[in-house]
Amino acid sequence: METGSPHAAGATGADGATGPEGAAGAEETAGAERASGPEGAAEPAWIALPPGLLRMRRLLLVVWLGLVTLAAGLVPGLLAGPVWALFALPPLALAVWGWVMTERNWRSWRYAERADDLLISRGVLWREETVVPYGRMQLVEVTSGPVERHFGLASVQLHTAAAATDATIPGLDPAEAERLRDRLTELGEARSAGL
Repeated sequence: METGSPHAAGATGADGATGPEGAAGAEETAGAERASGPEGAAEPAWIALPPGLLRMRRLLLVVWLGLVTLAAGLVPGLLAGPVWALFALPPLALAVWGWVMTERNWRSWRYAERADDLLISRGVLWREETVVPYGRMQLVEVTSGPVERHFGLASVQLHTAAAATDATIPGLDPAEAERLRDRLTELGEARSAGL
């Protein structure tokens, strides 16, 4: 495991804050690696999503809830009186809550490439970890809608034989998305040929 990698869990980020596991989590991980021995299964090297996805989601939040806040305060305020402009407070509070939760959700997304499968982890309240075996992948595609293209982002969508294990990694740099697609396709072909 690369302990110096900025994408590893518990590593210090660009803002100086520690990752989700912190120093205690790094010590536990190191202890688990020592306990499992040099040939044991080590913690995967998790890769976080780039900050462009957070910027895109926050801009969309501000645009949509800003319009709702404006409409909820301006229309009743002009038609019924200034006291009715207080209807703008709930959407404004929702925008502030959404601003914080958007970052928490963005930080929860990560993925790791292992020898036989790809791990995707996400979720704030309910953590969800998806394991996609390379040999089960049928299609790997890179998609990028108009808003994603404006922010220079792309998503990798994985399709398997079982619809329940289909997975998506959003908000990647287009170059990383293409690299991941090519690598996953290559590994999928190699694993399925070996079956």
